[in-house]
Amino acid sequence: MGKSNLITIIAVVMVLLIAGGIICFKNFQGSTIADIPSEKIAKWIGEHSTLYVQTGCIHCEEQEDLFGENVQYLNIVDCIKEDGRQQCIDAGIEGTPTWIINGQKYAGVQSIEKLKELTGYQD
Repeated sequence: MGKSNLITIIAVVMVLLIAGGIICFKNFQGSTIADIPSEKIAKWIGEHSTLYVQTGCIHCEEQEDLFGENVQYLNIVDCIKEDGRQQCIDAGIEGTPTWIINGQKYAGVQSIEKLKELTGYQD
C-alpha cells in the first residue's frame, strides 16, 4: 500500500469519526428550538395536567427539556421535595415522570403531540 493510499484512508476515517461525533452530539442535545412548544401550548398543557417528577431523575429532566423555557407554565410536583412528597403519595405515583390528565396516569416521557392530544388542545 502506497503512502498516498494510507493518507486517503486516514482522511476518510477522520471524516467518518467527525461526522459520527456531530450526529451523536446532535442527538444528545435533544430538542431544537423549532421543537419546543409555544407558550400557548405549554400553558394549555399546564392548565390541564399535572406532571410528577423527582429531582435527579434523568427521564424527568428529559420530559421538562422538551418544553425549553416554557416549562415554567407546567403544573409540576417534585416528589422528592418536602412540599410535594405527600401530593405524590396521595396521587399514587409509583414512578416518574408521570402525568395525570383527566384523572388518568401516563407514566414515562410523553411527546408534546401526545400531551396535546391527551389534554384536548386545539390549534
